[in-house]
Amino acid sequence: MLIARDGIVTHVIVGDAKGIFIPSLEDYPLGRKALRGLRLVHTHLRNEELTQDDLTDLALLRLDLVAAIGVKDGGIGKIYLAHLTPQGVQKTEYYPEFDFADFIHSLEEEMQRRRLFDQTDPRERAILISVSKSPKYEQEDSIEELKELAESSDVLVLDTVIQRPKEINPRYLMGEGKLKEVIINALNRGATILIFDQDLTPSQIKSISELTELKVIDRSQLILDIFARRAHSRDGKVQVELAQLKYRLPRLSGRGTAMSRLMGGIGGRGPGEMKLEVDRRRVRDRIHLLEKQLKSLSEARRQRKRRRVQSGIPIVSIVGYTNAGKSTLLNALTNSSTFVEEKMFATLDTATRRLRFPREREIVITDTVGFIRDLPKDLMAAFRATLEELEDADVLLHLVDASNPRFPQQIASVEKILDELSLSEKERILVFNKIDKLSEEEVRNITARYGAVAISALDPSTFAPLLKAIEERIWHEKLVETQV
Repeated sequence: MLIARDGIVTHVIVGDAKGIFIPSLEDYPLGRKALRGLRLVHTHLRNEELTQDDLTDLALLRLDLVAAIGVKDGGIGKIYLAHLTPQGVQKTEYYPEFDFADFIHSLEEEMQRRRLFDQTDPRERAILISVSKSPKYEQEDSIEELKELAESSDVLVLDTVIQRPKEINPRYLMGEGKLKEVIINALNRGATILIFDQDLTPSQIKSISELTELKVIDRSQLILDIFARRAHSRDGKVQVELAQLKYRLPRLSGRGTAMSRLMGGIGGRGPGEMKLEVDRRRVRDRIHLLEKQLKSLSEARRQRKRRRVQSGIPIVSIVGYTNAGKSTLLNALTNSSTFVEEKMFATLDTATRRLRFPREREIVITDTVGFIRDLPKDLMAAFRATLEELEDADVLLHLVDASNPRFPQQIASVEKILDELSLSEKERILVFNKIDKLSEEEVRNITARYGAVAISALDPSTFAPLLKAIEERIWHEKLVETQV
């Protein structure tokens, strides 16, 4: 039997000698509570103690208590109890005068006090998980970036888990036993969501979700969530919704709980927020409509682009890893006010401004969406139309956050994406930003090693070498061409 705290029996379950099947407990959700508010009382036909399965169910389902009544010689044998504590599972003796209501109230209060976050904090609380055969340093770098992404999506990160198994489990990534340990730890800490650094297949999301009521998402879904928050233009909203629907289409499987848990909040918000169990045909119709809208918007962009090219004004595009400071640099160069925030993907919508140089010369300078390694394929496809504008740039400014310890990998990721866009031959200037966070010696070393220009986008007095490099690349080359 499952019994609520008010003493009402909510479920009577009949099993067999092997065990019982506990049904969905969605009428008693965990929410932000430490315990569910239900206790399980069942029989053990051989009068044995609580099994490991009993204790696992107690921890995974966050039950108030599990009691096993032993059957002996056709009557009642021993009674075994177990409950959760802030430290784990506690087995106890049976007490006839046990005041359960007072006990469970005190226990839950203690468990809430032990949690290391403000109970009134409305944010999602996440455990970040990386399961990979990659070298340890790569995993650590990647999960640090995942942490930045989570914080950009307003998620409170409670803990990170890194595992390097000999073989990847095709169903759960890691072994089922290890995954249950991770889930129990997440529940003990008060997490509401598990975020995997690796992309999960639809079947993996389904399998993992069957073990827990916590939401389960992967890196791609987190990035899509950030894009959904940050897209403001018509182009951006259409592109994000299209990417969301293409990502979700293969993950729509009837009325499974794995996707219904994602309604709202992380992984379920944005322009594409809709009833996720909608049938596939309607989703495909919506995708077809969005693709038509995107084509129409692309044509309008091409016309604007054609006018810029015909005007003969040189075009310089700022590219770089997300949060490198591209919008800050655009604002500082052009005295404009593009939205800036110290978060990943703060800017999604392309901004275009004019920048005047001496001798009545000027250029058009554009800011683009930030790049990131392992960008979701659907998102890359959706934003390809926007990034096509880079084809008409005379020079690319590849902006790098020099203060980030992972900047060499970030440079490589940007170069890889430029190569995928067939822009690897495009003239570009490597620019190290945020030098105000480095020593003078560090700045000299990295600029010499990479043949780069060094600036601080917050300090216009550092811009002279950059402006000189732009002038030389654009007008010096044109002068040479004219003479030839």
